[in-house]
Amino acid sequence: MSNTGFDGTSRSVRARIASGLAAVALVVTACSSAATPAPSTAAGSQPAGGPSAAAASCPLGTDPTAALASLATTVLATGPFGEKPASPTSVTLTADEIAKVKAMNATAAIVMHIQGDWTNAQIAGQTDTFNSLGIKVIATTNAGGDTAKQVADIETVLVQKPSVVVSIPWSPADEVAAYRKIVDSGAKLVFADNAIPGFVAGKDYVSTVSADNWGNGVASAYLMADALKAKNGDYKGTIGVVWFNIDFFVTNQRRDAFRQTIKGCFPNIQILEDQGFPAVADLAGAAGTVASAMLTRNPKLDGIWAVWDQPAEGVIAAARAAGRNDLIVTTEDLSLTSALSIKKGEFIYGLGAQRPYDQGVAEATLAAYALLGKAAPPYVALNALPVTKDNVLQAWKIVYHTDPPAQLTAP
Repeated sequence: MSNTGFDGTSRSVRARIASGLAAVALVVTACSSAATPAPSTAAGSQPAGGPSAAAASCPLGTDPTAALASLATTVLATGPFGEKPASPTSVTLTADEIAKVKAMNATAAIVMHIQGDWTNAQIAGQTDTFNSLGIKVIATTNAGGDTAKQVADIETVLVQKPSVVVSIPWSPADEVAAYRKIVDSGAKLVFADNAIPGFVAGKDYVSTVSADNWGNGVASAYLMADALKAKNGDYKGTIGVVWFNIDFFVTNQRRDAFRQTIKGCFPNIQILEDQGFPAVADLAGAAGTVASAMLTRNPKLDGIWAVWDQPAEGVIAAARAAGRNDLIVTTEDLSLTSALSIKKGEFIYGLGAQRPYDQGVAEATLAAYALLGKAAPPYVALNALPVTKDNVLQAWKIVYHTDPPAQLTAP
């Protein structure tokens, strides 16, 4: 969309957000007390893990600038089973411990769920850290969003008898038996983001490492409110919510946090549409179908929130098809596509980003903990990172530990 939709009025707000983030974006200190987990409203029973509505209707206040800045020093999420978050800065190895791990000649397998920039950054963080510890990565798999393939991938890598496995389950309730095989093989298991129901940290697996996905959902809600104020002169308007209709811990967190923040902090912003899309091969297409129906029913919707960047691409395609180039979109996860959209001021106003490379570093380090028999925190969370046009280049470096690509830095 053109900058006249919302960019002009909100530039000063975004500049203040970016200024605050520049000073504290690298701080990843978890909060000392965890919030009460909120139940998921999607299919399944896994808790969403965030502040309950009863605890406070708007705990960070109604000023987006202050609320977004506070996320740099506060983790709002709890773990898959209500665990308090530990800071990644607490996950360290001494020189002597590193030497002991190197002497083990251990091996690692990385079992991922879908393709994408986030997955690639996770693998890069894990691989770099495993290499520094002398742990050889013998297998890296990607299920492409197919539960049956991920189960098959697990069985395939176990033939190679890895010492450790780092994995993010795609459909936890359907993969219990497959992950039980990892445990029974004697391999040390570290979860990324999602955990298997019924598994016990310290017994069946080492730890779960995640972003503050509740915080990222909160961030995207405040960014939506900021954009609506710029467009409508106040924190008011009508929006839709497009979420992932599967019992997936981190996406449950994001959706529930977004809903609660909008409803608790901004009563004049109405969620008129709220619908999930199925777990299919074409996730962007599925989300686009949902968004298209929303825009047909409510053609004057001011904005739509999407659960992560790939579904957001589908929402944008639906908006273009409907001639709604002024639609405001907020989402989660910084990819090249979402970063370009933010930079150009087209559709995506802002998002909450994870820190996947740093997550990968923590996951590989925790695998070394298990090899050493060192006690590990059951849940480690990295701070949310709000991203707008004014800090998108800085955010790219934080998220990926590389300079922004030429497409993003080009005038």
